[in-house]
Amino acid sequence: MPRTFGHALDWMRARVASGQLPTGVLGVCSADGVLALEAFGVDGGRTATVDDRYALYSVTKPLVGLTIARTIEHGLLTSETPLRDALPQSPAGATTLGQLLSHTSGLIDVDLGAHAGAEVAPTALREALAVAGLESVPGTLRRYNNLAFEGAAAIVEHATGAELTDLVQGMADAAGAGTLSFDPADAHRIHDADLAGHDPAGVFAVRHPAAGLVGSVHDLLAIGQSLLAGDGRVVHPTTLEAMLRPRTTGLPVIDADPIKRFEDFGLTWNLPRRPGLLDHSLYGHTGWTGTQFWLSRDTGLCVVALTNRLDTWRPEVGVEWDQLLNAVMSAR
Repeated sequence: MPRTFGHALDWMRARVASGQLPTGVLGVCSADGVLALEAFGVDGGRTATVDDRYALYSVTKPLVGLTIARTIEHGLLTSETPLRDALPQSPAGATTLGQLLSHTSGLIDVDLGAHAGAEVAPTALREALAVAGLESVPGTLRRYNNLAFEGAAAIVEHATGAELTDLVQGMADAAGAGTLSFDPADAHRIHDADLAGHDPAGVFAVRHPAAGLVGSVHDLLAIGQSLLAGDGRVVHPTTLEAMLRPRTTGLPVIDADPIKRFEDFGLTWNLPRRPGLLDHSLYGHTGWTGTQFWLSRDTGLCVVALTNRLDTWRPEVGVEWDQLLNAVMSAR
């Protein structure tokens, strides 16, 4: 008997109707295909559709991780390749690709919106990386870090001679994710950026490898379906399994949110073990704009939720995304 996802769809519909989320798109798939897909809301006269593109922010991280994993499969580098291979003069040259991709690099980060302004060249992040020092010994603690992904980009670009943006496009093409790109044209506008003191234009201007991708629910479901099917179009199943090995277990965690101690990281993938989650086999990522991309090894499901408000979890907005994940993963 096919699973139905009425509770999850009702949850998303209610969050949009209440104004907590400006718009929303929810999709669920298995290895065999799409099981649920619906769009909700009207924002500034624009009615949301399932074909709409949204700024993914940190959902970018595992997508870039998959791209880099494909380069590892080609034998051009490993997770132990050091940053010094690409930036010999970097103060953080001994930091490895694996540490950069698991938030254990020790790099001193820069604010995500620090390079705001459409006139900023994509080289700005690379220049910041070249002079970035270390706040801790690599591999000794976990602190969420966006600049580290520019380090990973530098390593993969040095190894391949290609730009990361082109490599991501190759990954997207392999999966059939036809509208995934670093081009923000036609994406839904981002709400509450002013409250966060953030300029989204800066993220897009530098094609930020930790946060700059824009895509549709179809793009993420296509990638999720390939991973669940183990068909090798994106990465080989062995490669995915290696990406999901926890790399931060037992390390001190520096984060203002105490719930983060119930999360682990593999290579770019978040491995949550939060008490409120029914399914502790989940891997995926959330984005600052409220975007969600999660897969379950136990249920064989992938859930994608797209929306467009920063800090949806803050008390005055009050969105509890674990409720949605529970509703999807327990559907029957």
